[in-house]
Amino acid sequence: MHKKEYRSAVISASEQQADNQLLVEGCAAVFEQATVLAEIDGVQYKEIIDKDALIGCDMSDVPFKYDHNDNFFVLARTRNKTLSLTADNMGLNVRANLADITAGQDLYKLIQRGDIDKMSFGFTVAQENYDSLTHTRRILRIDKIYDVSAVPDPAYDGTSIDIADGAGVSARDCFSGYIEAEKIAKEEAQRRKLVLLTF
Repeated sequence: MHKKEYRSAVISASEQQADNQLLVEGCAAVFEQATVLAEIDGVQYKEIIDKDALIGCDMSDVPFKYDHNDNFFVLARTRNKTLSLTADNMGLNVRANLADITAGQDLYKLIQRGDIDKMSFGFTVAQENYDSLTHTRRILRIDKIYDVSAVPDPAYDGTSIDIADGAGVSARDCFSGYIEAEKIAKEEAQRRKLVLLTF
């Protein structure tokens, strides 16, 4: 836990462009929707973000970036109220007034055209559980959101994993402890079966 992770969803340019503002909006996280994050050895590993996962989450200073790139301009931010993040029953909604600079204008046009239509957010997990029967990880609490980003190529069309500059954690890493525990339990069950068969 407490490793930075990334997930993706949709973003679009706002059709109401008041005072030449570059407004974009999207949904960076979808609650209560099982999403396959990885398939390892023929087993699908899924994840669900709990509808209450953002209660108490630190969203006080979240920048809006392009592709989680720290070398790219910050285009909006919660701290100065050019970015707003609000959770409802469906997920985490994002509304940003992109900076009126070349990078902001270019990104707005790409979103408007549909060339970039996905969003990702970086976060750390405070609490989770795992169902070994369904191979499903449920994120119960998100500790902090580090950024929201417009991304060109998420791993999946819906909610997906997206690693930036090796700073994040992969789907395999998310499930590595659970996969190892399942493997040990399976081997132990096989040993017990063999012992019973010898009697």
